[in-house]
Amino acid sequence: MSTTYTLDTATSRANPTPAPLKRLTVPAMRARKSSREGGGDPLVMLTAYTARNAQLLDPHCDMLLVGDSLGQVIYGLPSTVPVTLAMMAAHGAAVVRGSYHAVVVIDMPFGSYERSPEQAFDSAAWLLKETGAAAVKLEGGEAMAPTVRFLSERGIPVMGHIGLTPQAVNVLGGYGVRGRTEAEAAKIMADAAAIDAAGAFAMVLEGVVEPIAVAITHAVSCPVIGIGASAQCDGQVLVAEDMLGMFDRTARFVKRYDDLGARIQDAAARYAAEVKARSFPGVEQVYAAKARAAD
Repeated sequence: MSTTYTLDTATSRANPTPAPLKRLTVPAMRARKSSREGGGDPLVMLTAYTARNAQLLDPHCDMLLVGDSLGQVIYGLPSTVPVTLAMMAAHGAAVVRGSYHAVVVIDMPFGSYERSPEQAFDSAAWLLKETGAAAVKLEGGEAMAPTVRFLSERGIPVMGHIGLTPQAVNVLGGYGVRGRTEAEAAKIMADAAAIDAAGAFAMVLEGVVEPIAVAITHAVSCPVIGIGASAQCDGQVLVAEDMLGMFDRTARFVKRYDDLGARIQDAAARYAAEVKARSFPGVEQVYAAKARAAD
C-alpha cells in the first residue's frame, strides 16, 4: 500500500514534515451540516494532485479532493473523460502522503463505475487500497443512487456530485449553468434527494442557479459542497490552480486569490536573463575547491 512508504525528511524535499494534527474523519464531515441548527462552520475543500500542494493546503482544509480535473490541470487533456484509474491512484497516493489533517476524497474516473454497482465497488476498493484515501466521489443523480447505496453499505464512503457533471459533458453539450428551466430544476432536486437517501456522506453541487442550491442545501441531510452554487451551501470547493491564478481562463464562479501564473512567468524570465548574462550561478551558488594542505 502506497501509504507505507517512508521518506527521509532530511534528504527528500517531497516528504512533508509531520505536523501535530489529527486526521479528520468522514463521520466528522457529515456532522458538519452548517445549514442545520447547531451545525458547524462551513466545510473548506480544495483540489490537490501532488504531495507538495497537499502539504501546503492541508492545514487550511477540512477535505482535499483528488479531482479528475487533473486531466486538464496536470495533463492538458480536453476534458476529464480520458482520465484513468491509474492516474487517479498515482495522484491520490501522493496527496495522502502529503497530508496529515484533511479527509482525502478521490474521484472515480469516467468508465470506472457506471456499468454496475459491482464494477464501482471493484474500482473504489482498488483506489482506496492503492492510495489510502478515505472516500470516493462519483458523478450522477438518481441513476447512480443504487451504486451509492451499494458502496456505502459495504464500507466505502461516497461523496456525490450533481448539477453540472463534467464527465457527462458530451451529453450536456458543454459546461453551461444547470437548472434554468423548471424541468431541469426538478431533475436536479430529485437527484439530490436520491443521492442523499442512498447514503452519501456529502455531495458536490456544481454550476446551478442559486435558488436551487439553497433549496437543496436545506432539503437534504448531508452537507452540500458548492462550486458555482451559493454561499449558503454547507461548504465550498474550488480547483486550487484556478483560485491561485495559474490559468488565463476560468469559470465565472472562480475567485482568484493570487496570480501565481504571472509570478512564475516573471521568475522564469528573471532566471533566463541571469543565465544569459552569466550572472547565475553566482558565488553563493557554486562550490569552492578545498584549500590544499601546505607541503
